[in-house]
Amino acid sequence: MTMELDEMKQAWQELSVRLDRQHAMNLQIFRGGQSDRLRRGLRPLVWGQAAQMALGIAIMLWGIRFWSTHAHVWQAMACGIAVQAFGTLEIIFPARVLSLVQAIDYTAPVLEIQRRVARLRAWRVKVEAPVFAVLGSIIWIPVMLMFIQYGMDRAGVDLWSRLTGTLPWLLLCAAASLAVVAIAYAVVRWLGYRRWLEDSFASSAVKRAEIMLEEIVRFERE
Repeated sequence: MTMELDEMKQAWQELSVRLDRQHAMNLQIFRGGQSDRLRRGLRPLVWGQAAQMALGIAIMLWGIRFWSTHAHVWQAMACGIAVQAFGTLEIIFPARVLSLVQAIDYTAPVLEIQRRVARLRAWRVKVEAPVFAVLGSIIWIPVMLMFIQYGMDRAGVDLWSRLTGTLPWLLLCAAASLAVVAIAYAVVRWLGYRRWLEDSFASSAVKRAEIMLEEIVRFERE
């Protein structure tokens, strides 16, 4: 009887070891598949950031070309430099996002990957979105003045002598644009859509990555 109990105990132990091995194998297979999905899921974000960098280069070059051909008018130079600076940020910010994506090690522990993705989300939501919300609401002013300047160049008319006293009006337009952005954000928060807005800023690719990582965590706990 004692021998039978010992044999049963040994059999249970061997079965437990085999089950643990099977679970570890299943977890490895699952994680491998999810890691590939995670990498593929972030590709649209990478492509989008690359396109944004290309657009930033075009905007920056446009600003440089404009102010370099209007160096004799400081107001026109200021508009061109503002657009050049905006284009430069359109290069720097996507480059930062790409570096954060590149820093993700898909073979690392899930917690470490979650930290990397959380860092990516924080950059897009807390830094990139506010900066471009502010700059995007006022950059239209120098862009508008640049197009007006092109028209005046063709007509051979001095734009800036005709715009005396318009600085207060331009400042008022900038303040109104910023106020619209602030009011829109406040309304979204008041309606309870703050998380939705942050997910939009972070991008659907980041949101999908977070969901896949949560699935891995749940599978490991089972």
